[in-house]
Amino acid sequence: MQEHDLSWVRTEMALAQAAPRSEVGPLAWARKSLFATPVDSALTIIAALALAWALPQMLNWAFFNAVWSGADRTACLTTEQGGFLPAGWTGACWPFIDARLGYFTFGRYPVDERWRVILCGAIFLALLVPLLTPRAPFKRLNAILFFAVFPFIAFFLLLGGYFGLPYVETPLWGGLMVTLVISYVGIVTSLPLGILLALGRRSKMPIVKLLSVIFIETVRGVPLVAVLFMASFMLPLFVPPGMTFDKLLRALIGVALFSSAYMAEVIRGGLQAIPKGQYEGADSLGLGYWQKMGLIVMPQALKLVIPGIVNTFIGLFKDTTLVLIISLFDLLGTVKQSISGDPTWATPQTAKTGYVFAAAVFWIFCFSMSRYSIYMERRLDTGHRK
Repeated sequence: MQEHDLSWVRTEMALAQAAPRSEVGPLAWARKSLFATPVDSALTIIAALALAWALPQMLNWAFFNAVWSGADRTACLTTEQGGFLPAGWTGACWPFIDARLGYFTFGRYPVDERWRVILCGAIFLALLVPLLTPRAPFKRLNAILFFAVFPFIAFFLLLGGYFGLPYVETPLWGGLMVTLVISYVGIVTSLPLGILLALGRRSKMPIVKLLSVIFIETVRGVPLVAVLFMASFMLPLFVPPGMTFDKLLRALIGVALFSSAYMAEVIRGGLQAIPKGQYEGADSLGLGYWQKMGLIVMPQALKLVIPGIVNTFIGLFKDTTLVLIISLFDLLGTVKQSISGDPTWATPQTAKTGYVFAAAVFWIFCFSMSRYSIYMERRLDTGHRK
């Protein structure tokens, strides 16, 4: 047998070498992301010029030329010449936010009873943070407390009338408090209702499927404003005589039903994306319908449509501003009311400052939900990588 010369074969592994500078680092990222093509380069330059023009003005208005202290509108008046402010000053009026922050947060909720709202918010955060933390223990107990027990705690704390707590009627509620209450109820109820409606629309029972389709298409065919009007003015017509619904409760029902219809279509998209083999595999194991859906199909479907679910939640959170049309004052409603109805702070900059503050609060909440959605997508992305 002819012997082979193996002198050219390595006896040791080659040492790892650093990646080329053209492939890593800020310059490589900029080349790939911002200047990959001539069109990308042009758009990057245009965006940079626009940012260079707008950013200094925004910073001047919000920080450098802004007023940070004052007791009334005189601190934020624009002066044409001389005085204690530079001529033509147009900065933000942050003392207005500081003076009305309590109203923006609690509405007309009695000052002596606001500790109840703060305690309710602390309990909410204490349950929400471990629920959103993947490594936190006792997830099932945490979920039961957050979704089943906390609503009753919040009801007794916020409304009162029990256990010696003074009764606070809902017309006194307002501000960020109402925004969070409507959002929480809408999110907690829309997901299970949406799942049931999606399953009903895919059901093989004609009556269940027909009713689900009628509800989903009817609700999705009208704007939320119309749903709120119907919930506020027409819902009492369908209850027994003498029975009344609180205005906030009507809004909660309208928002929950509206968001559940959109959630149903998101969930249905996830169900259709599941391969047929998953259904057949569950059937081959002898699982019943609800076992198949709860243990095999639905967990995979929900994982696939996390972006759509969170997008619906974000839209719901922003749509809470529409309750103003039925005389419920959420965060944006209280800001608008303070701007138009408080002569103490009537200045040209008050409206801009108030709306910028409201926009910043909404952005913080929506951005947080978006980032957590991205985190969960990456964490659960285990079975669809190429």
